[in-house]
Amino acid sequence: MDYFERHEGGERAIIVHLDIRQIQDPDDLNEFELLADSAGADRLALVTGSRLKPDAKFFVGSGKAEEIAELVREHDADIVLFNHSLSPSQERNIESVVKCRVLDRTGLILDIFAQRARTYEGKLQVELAQLNHLSTRLVRGWTHLERQKGGIGLRGPGETQLETDRRLLQTRVNQLKNKLEKVRQTRAQGRARRQKSDVPTISLVGYTNAGKSTLFNRLVDENIYAADKLFATLDPTLRRLDWQGVGRVVLVDTVGFVRHLPHELVESFHATLEETLEADLLLHVIDSSSEDMHEQIQAVKDVLAEIDNDVPVLNVYNKIDLTDEPAHIGYASEGQPNRVYVSSRQNLGMEELSLAVQQLLTGTLTTFDVTLPYDAGHFKNTLYELGVILEESYDDTGHECLAIRLPSDRLRQLLGQADLDPLDVLPLAQATLLMPILEEFEQPDEVAEPSMTEAEEKAFDEFDALNSATTGLEDSAVETPNSDSHR
Repeated sequence: MDYFERHEGGERAIIVHLDIRQIQDPDDLNEFELLADSAGADRLALVTGSRLKPDAKFFVGSGKAEEIAELVREHDADIVLFNHSLSPSQERNIESVVKCRVLDRTGLILDIFAQRARTYEGKLQVELAQLNHLSTRLVRGWTHLERQKGGIGLRGPGETQLETDRRLLQTRVNQLKNKLEKVRQTRAQGRARRQKSDVPTISLVGYTNAGKSTLFNRLVDENIYAADKLFATLDPTLRRLDWQGVGRVVLVDTVGFVRHLPHELVESFHATLEETLEADLLLHVIDSSSEDMHEQIQAVKDVLAEIDNDVPVLNVYNKIDLTDEPAHIGYASEGQPNRVYVSSRQNLGMEELSLAVQQLLTGTLTTFDVTLPYDAGHFKNTLYELGVILEESYDDTGHECLAIRLPSDRLRQLLGQADLDPLDVLPLAQATLLMPILEEFEQPDEVAEPSMTEAEEKAFDEFDALNSATTGLEDSAVETPNSDSHR
């Protein structure tokens, strides 16, 4: 077999995409071209074709491999990008023909992640994913890896450079896993503090380039980096904000997903994805203008299923400015929104989004008329912070009257924290809404007369008879003088 030294790098790329009829869910070519652009590749030529099933040796077949090699020589290309997952042997066999570096879809995504990682955690996760992917590709790719050690005292069978590198690679993988475990523990401590302080967490998830970071910036009023490219942001970003009607929440912007997201990434980014698992609500941001919207929705669901997610989800259909869809809320049932239509770039539907989040986190909204005592200033401040006050006025006695709109369970909780009786601050009809509804088994039993034993009944009868006899004697004693006086 002819050996060759791999190129150090390069951006001049040949794109290869085949229509494999046996594959039920093929990778999208337009998306792969966007991935190549995001990686910084200069696309020189596109090779397409059709096969019933992949070729065992070259994936594309020997004739197509020679065609790719000719294009590489013609355009002086540095790399060949395959919109497919190649086995290590297929990758090596193609490289031996085209005489340049070959990268499959998984390797390209890993390269993009390596470019985007900025934080300590992100770099650890990307390196771990790359090493896991590289561990199966150390054989016969680099000529120097087959050379044995030499030197005084080192000649002999020994271990090959390939074996040494494989051992060092495994050592580095173990080190990264230990470091990521410490990161996971740190994240767990942060989540525990938020849960203890009763601060709900809302995570943004969705297909890459669906507009998560733009929506995040709109909600938190910041300028986190966002761009019209795949995986523009990689590292998760957390911010606190006061959400109208809900109060203080933690908003998390997570990494975007793609179809057939490499398993190495899902495994390596598990510490980050745990933020999704521990959230109180997921906002699934969807690009409603995309022709592949349904496939993208399914791709996100697949990744969430892979990490065993069971957090409630609100679908946020973004980019309605491109579809002319009006901003509105869709309900799965009364009081249970399951979708909302917005445009984060044009600031459309933000009020509807706030209302839907409020209903999901706190319940069905109800309007209450609250008459505040003179010493309820702290309770009023809480209502202001939640942003639930609709109107303010004063009655004839000088008490402040507020019209507020929030779930009955939330108002019951706030009144309890303020040590206020609903009957003292609400009209009777509204106060009854806050009273707990008792099940039949919880209803108080009617007070029944205590039953007596047979001995107790006999003793009571004897006492009653004796009492009656005594009463009769007393009556006779009273009547005797009267009869004598009339004689």
